[in-house]
Amino acid sequence: MKYSANSVWENKDQYDIAVIGAGHAGCEAALACARLGLKTMIFTVSVDSIALMPCNPNIGGSSKGHLVRELDALGGEMGKVIDRTFIQSKMLNKSKGPAVHSLRAQADKAFYSRTMRQVLESQKNLDIKQMEVTDILAEDGKITGVQTYSGAIYPCKAVVLCTGTYLRARCIYGEVSTQTGPNGLQPANHLTSSLEKLGIQMYRFKTGTPARIDKNSIDFSKMEEQFGDEHVQPFSFTTDPDDVQIAQTSCWLTYTNETTHEIIRANLDRSPLYSGMIEGTGPRYCPSIEDKVVKFADKNRHQVFIEPEGLNTNEMYVGGMSSSLPEDVQYAMYRSVPGLEHAKIVRNGYAIEYDCIDARQLNATLEFKEISGLFSGGQFNGSSGYEEAAAQGLIAGINAAKKVRGEEMLVLDRSEAYIGVLIDDLVTKESHEPYRMMTSRAEYRLLLRQDNADQRLTRIGYRIGLIDQNRYQKLIEKEKMIKEEMERLEHIHMGTSDEVQKLLEECGSTPLTSGISLTELIRRPELSYEAVKSIDKTRQPLPREVIEQININIKYAGYIARQQRQVEQFKKMETKRIPENIDYNEIKSLRIEAKQKLSEIKPLSVGQASRISGVSPADISVLLVHMEQFR
Repeated sequence: MKYSANSVWENKDQYDIAVIGAGHAGCEAALACARLGLKTMIFTVSVDSIALMPCNPNIGGSSKGHLVRELDALGGEMGKVIDRTFIQSKMLNKSKGPAVHSLRAQADKAFYSRTMRQVLESQKNLDIKQMEVTDILAEDGKITGVQTYSGAIYPCKAVVLCTGTYLRARCIYGEVSTQTGPNGLQPANHLTSSLEKLGIQMYRFKTGTPARIDKNSIDFSKMEEQFGDEHVQPFSFTTDPDDVQIAQTSCWLTYTNETTHEIIRANLDRSPLYSGMIEGTGPRYCPSIEDKVVKFADKNRHQVFIEPEGLNTNEMYVGGMSSSLPEDVQYAMYRSVPGLEHAKIVRNGYAIEYDCIDARQLNATLEFKEISGLFSGGQFNGSSGYEEAAAQGLIAGINAAKKVRGEEMLVLDRSEAYIGVLIDDLVTKESHEPYRMMTSRAEYRLLLRQDNADQRLTRIGYRIGLIDQNRYQKLIEKEKMIKEEMERLEHIHMGTSDEVQKLLEECGSTPLTSGISLTELIRRPELSYEAVKSIDKTRQPLPREVIEQININIKYAGYIARQQRQVEQFKKMETKRIPENIDYNEIKSLRIEAKQKLSEIKPLSVGQASRISGVSPADISVLLVHMEQFR
């Protein structure tokens, strides 16, 4: 049988779900679907770009580390893979409270990508296809399949869009502009028009990356060496801590100076950011060095982190100096930095523009409101960062699988997880720049710590089917140990013996004048569970992670109780569901702006409605009265 070039034909293999894109969002989405028993195909413009890290060579960081641990607690893969491929690890913000402690690991980029690819290749129910998807097929507002550039049609019941920064991607530095995806990979130029035909509103955003420098051209003697933690904590709750105590690679810290800034200021007219050549909006919290120099003109220096891209490459990432300036200016700029006087650029820094969506077109399930079976995750939703992408990909994948199986979909609220905060912000709040997760965005961050992600979310992962019985049982045993030990401490009373008073004196704590429980003793700022070990005669050995939970729960008991009361009030508003068929235009006392915003976003609950920009507390009161009348 003969076939004509690019003729449309139907692939006879049966798939339930198609995942478009194999970056961090796509990998998590596809694995979730396949592990839940759905026959899944993941499409990528290049199998060499699976789990690619086109920008920074690390996973985690402030608030982002929370996302990775939550993702792992639900049954995701990113935490497991970085535990196998990291070259340096550090817990950030250790001098502050536990709410903002966050793990960050330098990755061997190539090893990370290869490892994740191996996970996908060995996953049952999951096929990988190197091919650009050009059309999303739908009938009567319902997904029926996808079509590729080759003309093949793949019928399916749900689609998860995880296109990242590839849609009509354009890389720019100076006057050089190329139609290419990150790292010179092929862009996806055809899908945008298909999405627009489906009525999806598109944005144009940008991000960027710094140059990569040849390690042999760097003078490290002029920089401050940055070491990893002496005791490494893994990202995944399933990783044996002994397996991650490895010899770590150093990073390095240096600074820009006035010479650097003068070079940049003198060449701003050649920057595509300021010449008008770049149209997309960039991330506020990860600005280029040009933006830093212009917007923070009072600062005479900025931090520059020199980070290895892996163990088997000499490429070094110049963190903090993302730029789209011309190549000659990049050389002058980088070489003005101490230690980089003779730097040789392996890859120029560049900005990248790409198509993405206004995420307010999505429900909190990450399904498009107007297209049944079409889900979306990652940077395509207007976010930035590998971790934000992976978290959305996991939820989109879970819900695509649940949609196909006819089950109730998963929505995590703001009191349950950083993932809940991330998705709620994206689908509720108007954003004209790439969204970045931060600890300050979470109202209940003392409850949403990275250390207790398993206690918050592993039951949900088990109920969904991504956590096995063995892992679930280990969680139950851990919680039992915490509970029993805290009860034991509460019932042990210490007197004013010489031994106790001596310990208090050594720790700089006030002497006792009467008996006190061990719990109250541990609550003192100078003391801890470990510090009172010598006077606790009935203590039994406990795992490190159990001790950590006991310490935090005792020391922050009052604050935790207060936040739990706040969550109870929050839940009351979240459980007030808004009828799907409500017509906001019929509510006479609502302001016009509120009617427009509520009709556009279609919030699921009164709580979500209250977080919409342009909806006032008075509007919420009117809505509550109307809902009572409606019922």
